[in-house]
Amino acid sequence: MQQDIVFSTFLIFAGASVLATFALYTRQPVLIAYIALGALVGPFGMGWIEHPEQLENMSHIGIIFLLFLLGLDMQPSSLISVLRQASTVGLVSSLLFFIAGFAVTWVFGYSQMDSIIIGLALMFSSTIIGLKLLPTTVLHHKHMGELMVGLLLLQDMLAIFTLILLGVMKGESDMPVWQPFLALPLLIGVAYLTVKGILLPLITRFDRYQEYLFILAIGWCLALAEGAQLVGLTYEIGAFIAGITLATSPIAQFIAISLKPLRDFFLVMFFFALGAGLNLGMLSSVAFSAIALAIVVLTLKPVAFRILLRRFSERTSLAWDVGFRLGQISEFSLLIGFVAVESDLLTERGSLLIQATAIITFVVSSYIVVFNYPNPIAVSDKLRRD
Repeated sequence: MQQDIVFSTFLIFAGASVLATFALYTRQPVLIAYIALGALVGPFGMGWIEHPEQLENMSHIGIIFLLFLLGLDMQPSSLISVLRQASTVGLVSSLLFFIAGFAVTWVFGYSQMDSIIIGLALMFSSTIIGLKLLPTTVLHHKHMGELMVGLLLLQDMLAIFTLILLGVMKGESDMPVWQPFLALPLLIGVAYLTVKGILLPLITRFDRYQEYLFILAIGWCLALAEGAQLVGLTYEIGAFIAGITLATSPIAQFIAISLKPLRDFFLVMFFFALGAGLNLGMLSSVAFSAIALAIVVLTLKPVAFRILLRRFSERTSLAWDVGFRLGQISEFSLLIGFVAVESDLLTERGSLLIQATAIITFVVSSYIVVFNYPNPIAVSDKLRRD
């Protein structure tokens, strides 16, 4: 096992450095290089890495750190005000995306249950794509960054509700539907009191020991992520709460700078595992439906967000910007597909359709943002922001 992990890590980062170099020379987004590497050396490609699910579990830590750093860059007062607007836009858009996903899948001859599950999977946009391509020091403190965060957090709550609903449909869920919505304010309250009563005094007393502050921040992030998971929420929501409760502390920016390399390490693994999980041999059976579904997502999501945000007096340019940044399906979509297959609610073909649509929309939406909007990995110096 140890040799497998060492070899896999070597293969991922050595291969990623080669393909990322090629991507930069050809002016392509580096995210695409990581996904392509996974498909190339994964179990359905050359087979050099036979069990990418082990790496996928590790890569999830990157998403946790991403949300933690996001919380560190936001002020609680700004988030509360933008959530009021995001709730209406998020609920209406999610309903629209569900109807569109169900209709398209039904037209291509999938069963009613497959169509329902795939419609549910299309409701969400990728937290990791949206935030990875969001300039951390430019837009998080502006209205657009806060609006995106509000929409993504609302979608996270809807995703939790969807996962509970799948358990109810299978008859295996012991969790009441209302539990996550009661647990969220309780978790926020406990986190606030812990930071105020314990963490801030410790930070004030030992602020000269940078290694200690680094460990304290990671421990706080992972502790609250695990706590959120135990009460029916997600690791991501717990990590975001951990970050935002520390946002007003004097070491917030130090933590943010220190954890960025660690975040990027695990995010490379995430995109690699995504590519490695794609069954290339079965792609032909879902190719046309995946392309059609991806076109609907890539077209409908930007237009829907543009129209809905304009109704709240947002600028047209901002509405388009948010729409294109959220113009893909989510890693939660992949999780919903996995849970539904395990519960015998979704066929293997339906699951593959979700995977193929996710990768197509990840790739195309990344291209759109990288070549047209400010982002940290832009190939143009004019658009590169961090």
